[in-house]
Amino acid sequence: MLKRLFVNEEGQGLVEYGLILGLIAIVAIAALSAMGTSVKGIFGTVSAAVGTAQGSVT
Repeated sequence: MLKRLFVNEEGQGLVEYGLILGLIAIVAIAALSAMGTSVKGIFGTVSAAVGTAQGSVT
């Protein structure tokens, strides 16, 4: 019975896919956290430009 437990590999692929998915999620969160301030700055610049353009049209 113990030998059969170690030979059974049915769930192994699912565990590997779960680990890969977890790693991808960690990398994506780290990248977004690192780029968060620069993206905020870009949106602030665009918002200011739109506000200025809107003020000059009316």
